[in-house]
Amino acid sequence: MKFFQKLGKSLMLPVSALPICGLLMGLGYLLCPSAMQGGSMEGVADHIGYFLIMAGGALINNMALLFAIGVGVGMSEKNDGTGAVASLVAWLTITTLLSADNVTALIPSIAEDAGKVLAFSKTANPFIGILSGIIGSSCYNRFKGTKLPSWLAFFSGKRSVAIVAGLVSILASFVLLFIWPIIFTGLTSLGEGIASMGSVGAGIYAFLNRLLIPTGLHHALNNVFWFDTTGLGDLTHFWAGETSADVSWSLGMYMSGFFPCMMFGVPGAALAIIRCSEPKKRKAMLGIMLSGAICSFVCGVTEPFEFAFMFISPMLYVVYSLMYGLITFLAVITGFRAGFCFSGGALDLMFSSSLPAAERTWLILPLGALAFVLFFCVFKILIDKWKLVIPIGEETDILKQSGINSKGEATTSPYYMKARTILLGLGGRTNVISIDNCITRLRLDVKDSYAIDEKMILSSGAKGVIKVGEKAVQIVIGADVQFVADEMNRLYESDENLQEISSTQAASKGRGTDDAIESGSGMNYVNNESSKKHRTITHNDTIFEDDDINFEGNSFEYVLKDPSGIHARPAGMIASIVKKYCAEITVKAGEKSVSASSMTDLMSLGSSGGTKITISADGEDADKVLSELYQYMRDNL
Repeated sequence: MKFFQKLGKSLMLPVSALPICGLLMGLGYLLCPSAMQGGSMEGVADHIGYFLIMAGGALINNMALLFAIGVGVGMSEKNDGTGAVASLVAWLTITTLLSADNVTALIPSIAEDAGKVLAFSKTANPFIGILSGIIGSSCYNRFKGTKLPSWLAFFSGKRSVAIVAGLVSILASFVLLFIWPIIFTGLTSLGEGIASMGSVGAGIYAFLNRLLIPTGLHHALNNVFWFDTTGLGDLTHFWAGETSADVSWSLGMYMSGFFPCMMFGVPGAALAIIRCSEPKKRKAMLGIMLSGAICSFVCGVTEPFEFAFMFISPMLYVVYSLMYGLITFLAVITGFRAGFCFSGGALDLMFSSSLPAAERTWLILPLGALAFVLFFCVFKILIDKWKLVIPIGEETDILKQSGINSKGEATTSPYYMKARTILLGLGGRTNVISIDNCITRLRLDVKDSYAIDEKMILSSGAKGVIKVGEKAVQIVIGADVQFVADEMNRLYESDENLQEISSTQAASKGRGTDDAIESGSGMNYVNNESSKKHRTITHNDTIFEDDDINFEGNSFEYVLKDPSGIHARPAGMIASIVKKYCAEITVKAGEKSVSASSMTDLMSLGSSGGTKITISADGEDADKVLSELYQYMRDNL
């Protein structure tokens, strides 16, 4: 599953080039109607329009090659460009060796099989592009550190990657020589099977497209219906200026239904969530849902909205996907036809409306109104019936004071505090293995998911935290995720100390306690100039002394020594210990009590030097958790 998620993220890089295709070709067809209607070009406007059409077509007609390079970069470690070069080598090797002319020259009998000839005439397609990208990136990840004898030293390391990719591609071509016709026939049968169902098939496709979003497998389905892998290519043919008369299906039928859903359906569902939220949280929910609705309406980017509820209620997400299928079915039978280069937002609708395949685009208004009402009513009824609570991430006052780093210095990035808080909430630098992102989400690998403090992450303004297995985590940020990821990578690689964030320590003071703090991991590190990856474990806080601890039944108490109280490191470690046991642990300071399972709550106690802290346990593992907490405090604090 992780492989497909990373592959899906990699495909977003070449897909992000498609909006410029829509802009250029939409303007081009508007200026030069003769390009679609026939006749001679006259005047400056016609020539400029034709020029823009050709410019946009240069990209969309070579999407398979863009896929090869995009996957080569996206799946290579640290997105190294060497993987892209290796992928290009793989692409050129495979498409050349498996071209129909070369294959029939090698095996003349294939020329007598029309099905196989057709298959080998279609090797320059997105499927082969993705395969080439996988070969190139895999060769980079495996052979980038290759060491050869001194007389071949020039070809060591990264220079060996393209050579190995070429050799692997030759072997892959030999295998594909026998299995590609089978793969091609299978993909063609899938596409033809759904296409033969007409408007119902389009609805089924739209339903599956949404349903597979969480896994990333929707990209495999899209390559059959949107791009010319097997002869369908709804998107590529639409933007090539063709019409339904040029293809065997109603051109645009696999894209049209997304426009009413994304432009109007998602805002309707967002309004339902706002109406169903608690009155005291409605203002905060309005801000979150409004931004998601606008993003969906204008650009067709729905992930910030979808990830707000898909894991809270999978059944609601299934119903949401079904509504996409229903609206797509209605769009097809009513004759509404529009196409997108990027997604089903207002911008793509505006530019695609001038293309020859666009029909009855005015129907977006009644279809959009229907989608808005349908999504609103269904969401409101189901949220009320199932008593669903959609969580929100509220930024703390400290986080709003962005622009100050842990050294008290001004930063140029407005995403510094958000990235820093998320990194702390993940358990600190030592708990994070890798940092990556897709269009709206951070994709991270961690050593221990139990060290994660979700409340702290959500306090950064993140829209959701999704644990995918024991070591993979996704954090929904929004369209500006790239900037947060960049800042997190900078913090991760730098020697900058990660100081605690608490309600009693404003970031603007620039005050820290130790050389470095790794919240939630129970470890602190001092700088080692020889390496950023390997650091010396050393810490000795003076929060309280052993003599201060008094046991009484299922609780013990102690007096804080540190003036700053319970800061990030001990709070994170206490929370991670508590989460391992079946017991309810309460920490009390004065009149205030909080759950010990939340790092943020522990830090919000407002404790300081001289405060008496009482830790009590209730539950099956009460004795065990109290014992481990005492042991941790005695040995480490």
